[in-house]
Amino acid sequence: MEIVHVYTKKRNEFGRQCNFSDRPAELHVDILPDPSLASNFIERDPCDIPIQCTQEMSEHEVNTERFESDTRGINHVEGGWPKDVNPQEMEQTIRFRKKVEKDEHYFSTIMQLGSNMEHCIKQNNAINIYQEYFEEEEVVEESEEQPSAKTINVFRDPNEIKRTATCLSWHPDGSCKLAVAYSSLGFQNISPDMSYDSYIWDIESPNKPEMTLKPVSLLVCLEYNPKDSHILVGGSYNGQIAYWDTRKGSQPVEMSTIEHSHRDPVYKVIWLQSKTGTDTFSASTDGQVLWWDIRKMSEPTERLVLDPNKKGNLDNALGAISLEFETTMPTKFMVGTEQGLVVSCNRKAKTPAEKIVCTYSGHHGPIYALQRNPFFPKNFLTVADWTARIWSEDIKESSIMWTKYHMAYLSDGCWSPVRPSVFFTVKMDGTLDVWDFLFKQNDPTLSLKVCDEALYSLRVQDNGRFLACGSQLGTATLLEISPGLCTLQRNEKALATAMFERETKREKILEARHREMRLKERSRSEQSKDEDTKEGDGEESVEELATRTEAEFYEIVEAELKKRAKEQEKKFLFDIRCQGCIHLEGAGEEVRILFQIYSRMTQLTIE
Repeated sequence: MEIVHVYTKKRNEFGRQCNFSDRPAELHVDILPDPSLASNFIERDPCDIPIQCTQEMSEHEVNTERFESDTRGINHVEGGWPKDVNPQEMEQTIRFRKKVEKDEHYFSTIMQLGSNMEHCIKQNNAINIYQEYFEEEEVVEESEEQPSAKTINVFRDPNEIKRTATCLSWHPDGSCKLAVAYSSLGFQNISPDMSYDSYIWDIESPNKPEMTLKPVSLLVCLEYNPKDSHILVGGSYNGQIAYWDTRKGSQPVEMSTIEHSHRDPVYKVIWLQSKTGTDTFSASTDGQVLWWDIRKMSEPTERLVLDPNKKGNLDNALGAISLEFETTMPTKFMVGTEQGLVVSCNRKAKTPAEKIVCTYSGHHGPIYALQRNPFFPKNFLTVADWTARIWSEDIKESSIMWTKYHMAYLSDGCWSPVRPSVFFTVKMDGTLDVWDFLFKQNDPTLSLKVCDEALYSLRVQDNGRFLACGSQLGTATLLEISPGLCTLQRNEKALATAMFERETKREKILEARHREMRLKERSRSEQSKDEDTKEGDGEESVEELATRTEAEFYEIVEAELKKRAKEQEKKFLFDIRCQGCIHLEGAGEEVRILFQIYSRMTQLTIE
């Protein structure tokens, strides 16, 4: 509703107040009828006059002022010390404790509190108030409620120039906060006036972000540290890696140097399972996977070039867009590339060539999402082009399950953390699809139009109840799905295991059949080549035919020359017998030689 004008003046600013009073009517002008004017008018009989019997209504619009809530918190730190004692100084605190322990009331207070504490400890030892008596029994409330989802909150980019919400990350403790990375991925589409800020939102307060992160370049990805909820790591559009500590402000604590960073935007960054909780690794379209320790960001601790030829050539490397790391497999990780390939890698291999184990091919475009099933790590999900596919590690030729080809491009997807058969996908037409392959395989269980613009990112909360979608215009929508889609069903794990095994076995049979057909085709083609070679040995080639023809031609010429020489010899002998001399001018060289031999024998003279 658009407000045209808002009155904000006080009553005393309108001027002098009007005072009304009653008085009798006064006649000021009296105009008498003039019969001469009747000739100027035409009498109309009958006369139609419309009359509305409804009451006249007036419409007014009123809009109240917008209410903005603000959240404030209190941090409790160590206190109770006198003003002259610094709690950070160990010597002062020890000296003060010794002074208190020598006080007369100290022992009596400790003895009084000790008896109460001993009573509570004995109670806890006698009865465990946190004991679960029915752990093995899983109570599942079966309901016939239709799958549904509803919008809880909408978080909009507060800047005038809207940017795409490229990555979402839930707060690891309680999931009460949502970190959103905003970026513009269009080629040379970054305006000079565009803000570089990314935000942390409180899911209860959509009007204003709780905290602003100020990177030196647009953030493409952002992740909370699962071990320390105050620390976040982000990958920038210019290839740098930075990390923030929310206790130290909006500026990054430390950043990687330009010369040792990625050359392209960092599309994915993941925290590693380590004792220190400071290790992470990142992937970019420059074809590199880099490992980092946030305690020393000057250069990466390790580097891997995604060269499919296993030569480490960066010019032939595959551009990485997505990453997958499962904590139960600390040495394995997977990379989704721009070329539609999934590269399986082993970090602990001895040589860089051995780190690239194998590849899975089946997509026609970049793989925007790659995630292992949280219940069955051998099966993983990929989202690219117009389909989502489920793969098995044992089969590299093709996926074991896949969705139908959609009209809109798929941009992201992930598994449900609580149900092994449920996964989510988002599309460029603003639609969220919820798939349950135990219920339906050809169509999604729930398809929901979230917004009118394209959806680019998706992240599900750890309890599986809430999920957030990021759009092209920077809008993050928080949705709550129905309990049926986020509650583990009876025998669901067993049914999902059976389906995965059945589909894997089917694909193995098809793969063996295809391999057998390829071998037959290869042997058939080799056999046909051998037959062609044998037939070629019986027939003359073009070169052999030309050589033979040339030899026959020269043989014919020599025979003709010998024939002519014999005829000339007979003629010369006839002339010798008749005249005793001969003129050899114009005779051939062979004839002259023959004649010289003959003349020596007959002692003839030659002119």
